[in-house]
Amino acid sequence: MGVSISSVGRNGVHDYLLVRATAVIISVYSLYLMWFFISTPVVTYFDWLELFQDPLMKVSTVLTLIALLVHAWIGTWQVLTDYVKPTFLRGSLQLICVVVLLAYVIFGNMIIWSV
Repeated sequence: MGVSISSVGRNGVHDYLLVRATAVIISVYSLYLMWFFISTPVVTYFDWLELFQDPLMKVSTVLTLIALLVHAWIGTWQVLTDYVKPTFLRGSLQLICVVVLLAYVIFGNMIIWSV
């Protein structure tokens, strides 16, 4: 049996569970942000700054960024594996996606922890 080095998980079930778990993390974070916007009549820069000065918010934002990376990578990998058959093109597109996703996480961390 061949080993897939492109997949994040060990098998399809593992990838399925990772996607569901990351979707829960992203949903909870999104619901919290929606609650913040609904409960704050006018969001000013200082409200936003106060929200992101809380270490728990910083950690949850970083966790959500990582969850978003894993979620997007598994989805992108599945779509590219299903629809892009030439190996070089698929590998190139996967490399571009990984670089973009890692850049999002790196720059997101830099922004979050610089506040």
